[in-house]
Amino acid sequence: MKNTVTTFQQMKEKGEKISMLTAYDYSTARLVDEAGVNSILVGDSLGNVMLGYEDTIAVTVEDMIHHGRAVARGAKNALVVVDMPFLSYQTSVYDAVVNAGRIMKETHCGAVKLEGGAVVCPQIKAIVDASIPVCAHLGLTPQSINAFGGFKVQGKTVEAAQKLIDDAKAVEEAGAFAVVLECVPAKLAKLVSEAVSIPTIGIGAGNGCDGQVLVYADMLAMFSDFCPKFVRKFANVGEIMRQAFADYDAAVKDGSFPAEEHTYKIDDEVIEKLY
Repeated sequence: MKNTVTTFQQMKEKGEKISMLTAYDYSTARLVDEAGVNSILVGDSLGNVMLGYEDTIAVTVEDMIHHGRAVARGAKNALVVVDMPFLSYQTSVYDAVVNAGRIMKETHCGAVKLEGGAVVCPQIKAIVDASIPVCAHLGLTPQSINAFGGFKVQGKTVEAAQKLIDDAKAVEEAGAFAVVLECVPAKLAKLVSEAVSIPTIGIGAGNGCDGQVLVYADMLAMFSDFCPKFVRKFANVGEIMRQAFADYDAAVKDGSFPAEEHTYKIDDEVIEKLY
């Protein structure tokens, strides 16, 4: 059954948890989709896990469209949400709508995601008014990592916690259909989830959120540059891949691959006539 923004809202109202994972290519998207995950996020985290950047700042709209298009082709039932990268929406309302429109038209995704609270509500409202669903993102917003001074838990003071709640209410009022809460204390994330009627999707925000999202390369132990505290490794696929690559290398070098069953035959008469 196709997941939509309406599905998200219905699941929150029924108390059903929403599952979301990242994906950045067709083959991975198909596997995530076939597993029954509700939503696929084409995150600008692709800058880290796909392109090798230290952060997400360098990711472009073209990067997001390239990967988003591939994911959308692989996902038949999951709601595909594509991140709007750094400076694709902060500069003006006009830029936000144009870039969101490009992403929607060129990827065939189901929604876009952008970071920030009240400060980006004019952009959220304008994008939603253009009939493009928007998922908001609060707490640790990676595009603001330089302003934060690093990857730090957000909302730990009274003022910061209140601002998080106020921002969540603001993005809901602006028309966001859901909000990601990243690196937020669990008790605060639960309060936010209760304060808004739209679904909250947690990542490092406890199980009081309406759903959860993880970077697939993290939960499969494929990305080893760093591993946040909130990641649970559901399989050590990275080690399986590393061993398979090493076995392949050895088989090529010792001549055991390709074997006869991996090759095509030709009549000896044909070969003899070549000499």
